Amino acid sequence: MYLRAEFEPTGINKETFGLDPFLVYVLVLLATGMIVGFASGLLGTGGGFIMVPVQIWALTLTGIEPTLATRVAFGTSLAVILPTALAGCHGHSCMGVVLWRQGITLGLAGLLGAILGGTVAAHVPGDSLKMIFGIVVLISALRMLMPVNFLAGKLDQKGPEERLVPYILWGLVVGVVSGLTGIGGGVILVPALIVALGFSIYQAIGTSSVAIAFNAMGGVLAYAANGWGIAGLPAYCVGYIDLLQFALLAGTSIFTASFGVKAAHMLPAEKLKYIFVMLMIYVGLRMTGAFSMVGL
Repeated sequence: MYLRAEFEPTGINKETFGLDPFLVYVLVLLATGMIVGFASGLLGTGGGFIMVPVQIWALTLTGIEPTLATRVAFGTSLAVILPTALAGCHGHSCMGVVLWRQGITLGLAGLLGAILGGTVAAHVPGDSLKMIFGIVVLISALRMLMPVNFLAGKLDQKGPEERLVPYILWGLVVGVVSGLTGIGGGVILVPALIVALGFSIYQAIGTSSVAIAFNAMGGVLAYAANGWGIAGLPAYCVGYIDLLQFALLAGTSIFTASFGVKAAHMLPAEKLKYIFVMLMIYVGLRMTGAFSMVGL
């Protein structure tokens, strides 16, 4: 529980920060929300790969059991991703880079996949969930670095794939991963759209925001249902959805998403690629425990 009057985190105190622990908690989540919103608009991801590690840290410091903290972080992350992705989608749509037919097909398939993934995650140990999360992010980062002309700023001669079957298959796969790891799925979907389906970087980022919103919706439903009535959750939870964290993170992420959209259309595609990959590698290593293994 972390009602204001009962907020006694085990890992932060007034002597450490010179501030009230509850204020530190609030400020950290507000700042994370700002970064997540900007990253969502900039990179076409839901921002979960940034948000989840911070949420787990914050929840465990308040005394929440680690496995529950991980599930709450995943579920709440998807809840925040939903309005953030919609805000980014609107901005990219105004720029004319959202392919709606493909995006909605990806999204509907992803919604079903996310419900499945979220249901499985509700029964998997926390350490395993974090390891899966980190591995998914690292594989996605490495995949982005492999092709020589991976992020060309223009379409190839064929252009985006017209058949809907590949979008359904990719949507299901990304949806399952989204529900299982608490991320929107953009870290997988953006590379897939570019490499496998012929999108430009800007079309991939814009269209993925549509699919991410659907993925988040499916994941939220799964985490809310599977966490209903579970003992030991923070105050103000709906299943595994932490409403306090949601309010703090979404309250800033929605507004900063539009700035990320503008930045995405001002930066060269190659720079977007390296921003994307560096963030992914850091978070992936962190969540798999690689830094701890080498004493960092």
